[in-house]
Amino acid sequence: MLCFNTFLISATPLPLTNAQNSKTRIKTHKIKCIPEAYDDDDDDETESASKNTVAVPHHLKTITSTSNLFVKHCLKLRRSSSYRHSHGSVLVVGTTPIREIYSFQETLQDRPTVECLLVLDKHDVPQDIDGRAIHVIHVSSAVMRKLTGVQSIDSVEVIALMRIPSTFHVVSNSLNDEDRCRLFPFPHRILILDGIQDPGNLGTLLRSATAFRWGGVFLLPGCCDPFNEKALRASRGASFQIPIVSGNWIHVESLRKEFQMKMLAGHPADNQNSNKVHRLSQDFADYVADLPLCLVLGSEGAGLSEESRRACELISIPMAGEFESLNVSVAGGIFMYMLQPENRRVN
Repeated sequence: MLCFNTFLISATPLPLTNAQNSKTRIKTHKIKCIPEAYDDDDDDETESASKNTVAVPHHLKTITSTSNLFVKHCLKLRRSSSYRHSHGSVLVVGTTPIREIYSFQETLQDRPTVECLLVLDKHDVPQDIDGRAIHVIHVSSAVMRKLTGVQSIDSVEVIALMRIPSTFHVVSNSLNDEDRCRLFPFPHRILILDGIQDPGNLGTLLRSATAFRWGGVFLLPGCCDPFNEKALRASRGASFQIPIVSGNWIHVESLRKEFQMKMLAGHPADNQNSNKVHRLSQDFADYVADLPLCLVLGSEGAGLSEESRRACELISIPMAGEFESLNVSVAGGIFMYMLQPENRRVN
């Protein structure tokens, strides 16, 4: 099912109006929404600092001191979720994810909103992202180590300071038809994450969802920030390439009703109640191929929430071994591959 709107060719949602006489239904980073579930602050200065706007120092060409105010700002962007979302900016570390983001944006004939590039001293801007009107600041090895949080920076030559993409939304109130179309322009396959707190798992799931052309990812309460440094590293830039929405079950139910979506949830096989859990198979994948669906995955520790269990049909991955379950990112990759849209499947 396609949700037709002005931006049918592009996966980027239309910006929502913030006019005073309109009823704002969706909050995004642009209006400084700070999702409480993402609050991983470890800096007492974050709250007061987040109220101040920090401009990119365009007059600077080189930074050598780790005490530089702009370096401190970037460090807080890496460490604090609320600071990131307050400023609407994020650090993307490494040539590969930056290149992935650029490559994707170019297919949309769009340019990534890069505020500046921080390049290791005596290194050039990587070829694939050179020749653009971007402010470049060369930094010392001490500054690079501080910003990346690693001692060995042999494989890290560049960091990009980017705006959080417009495809990320935090839903606060009820949704109308227009809202739903803007959130997920192609809602045939939506991945729903239920309390995924490990950023490595969340980032890997975002990467798989993007690779298998799912229409978006919905984050229920308890999920970590998709722009957490570890999530960004695991996603390899996928956080900038797929619609991501943070909300609750009321919003999921609204999407389900609007797009008539089948609700599935990954769950370990239950020998005592095998009739209540579907087994993932090619026959099952063919059966749901034309149906719009949501796939819910729970955390490894707590599993699916009671709400997810009630709302979804359970489905398991058959395993010949004796393990009870798989890592959620591994299981998610298998589910998404088997259930990916039929016309996207590679033979």
